[in-house]
Amino acid sequence: MGVLEVGGLLLFILLLLLTGGVWIAMALAIVGWVGQAFFVNTKPGANLFSAFWETTASWELAALPLFLWMGEILFRTNLSAQMFDGLAPWLSRVPGRLMHTTVLGCGIFGSVSGSSAATCATIAKVALPELDKRGYDRNLALGSLAAAGGLGILIPPSITMVVYAVAADASVIRLFLAGFLPGLLVMALMSGYIAWWSLRHPDKVPPGEAPSSFVDKLRRTGALIPCALLIVFIVWVLVAGWATATESAAFGVLGSLVIAGVGRSLTWQNFWQGLVGATRLSCMIMFILAGAAFLTKTMAFTGIPRELAEAVAAAQLSSYSLIAVLVVVYLVLGTALDGISMIVLTSAVVLPLVQKAGFDLIWFGIFIIILIEIAEITPPVGFNLFVLQNMTGIDSNRIARATVPFFVCLLAAIALITLFPAIVTSVPDALMGVSR
Repeated sequence: MGVLEVGGLLLFILLLLLTGGVWIAMALAIVGWVGQAFFVNTKPGANLFSAFWETTASWELAALPLFLWMGEILFRTNLSAQMFDGLAPWLSRVPGRLMHTTVLGCGIFGSVSGSSAATCATIAKVALPELDKRGYDRNLALGSLAAAGGLGILIPPSITMVVYAVAADASVIRLFLAGFLPGLLVMALMSGYIAWWSLRHPDKVPPGEAPSSFVDKLRRTGALIPCALLIVFIVWVLVAGWATATESAAFGVLGSLVIAGVGRSLTWQNFWQGLVGATRLSCMIMFILAGAAFLTKTMAFTGIPRELAEAVAAAQLSSYSLIAVLVVVYLVLGTALDGISMIVLTSAVVLPLVQKAGFDLIWFGIFIIILIEIAEITPPVGFNLFVLQNMTGIDSNRIARATVPFFVCLLAAIALITLFPAIVTSVPDALMGVSR
């Protein structure tokens, strides 16, 4: 059986298990085991252990439960309700109103966490209950959260960017700087769609608040100040190099506890409930990550990513044809691989092709990051879909359908940065000089 036929068979088995109700992490691990036991001459047991250990025994991953705990604290101590109450008067005349907080929150938090899963889970924990309570459309909220969660890897700092920079022998700082404008572009496109959808469906958008005076708006905005200062502080210590992502997450938890304590909304009961909730969600995410890592090992052993990349190289396409084909290849890989694995397994073949076609490697890094964002919402292994499914109990296929308009927004972002590469390169060129 050929390599691509093996890949098709494994994908079919995965879809069969997921539709049969098998736990997501178990389904990923089972497919990985089948692939190694029947199609690769390896020891699946040893690789299963190493994949689970390497994935979960990570210092960088320690930031995930801390950020999730911060989100639980904000949710269970009514700080999230105060934040939404402070934003409401300012967004009352904007089409979509508070629905924009999903994109805005993911953009801001993404600059702190650097993780798609942490961004999606934390903002969903805070935003979904508030949007449901106010009567906003659940499908639009789920779709925007799943897609905007990917901003955690596009807006620096980002672990995925660091991996790409190492693989491409490129400047990490230039790559970080290159992510800002594309991140804002993606946020603008998603918010633009939310505004357009709201104008088309006014009956599904809750009525705006009664007009209030500027002084009243400022008074209600006071509820935003403590949490806003906390976010600014986390970003500041991270960008200044005073703390790692994990340490800044710990600062976030401590700051949330202090704010809730001073506001007299922190009790032993909600403290314990928040800790238990964050633990459960962290274990779920880590279990899925471990299963995906094992499946990734199987894909690497079978040689499917390398086979696809070599097929692209053999086609000898023109520059823009090459980009179009790479979009398709990475979208296909995104159905079965996580973002870091997509970079590691294809860089040796793809990067020389891109350089030969005349594309800047920094630009191509952002191009891949946006494609990885799309992979996060592409079934059957769309990780943000799994996160929201486990948080809400809603089937991942329904969530995937809700993300379709935002999927198109991400494709539009890819088209725009391809037609206007200065969107990516202008900031690093302005601050660090034009690269040679």
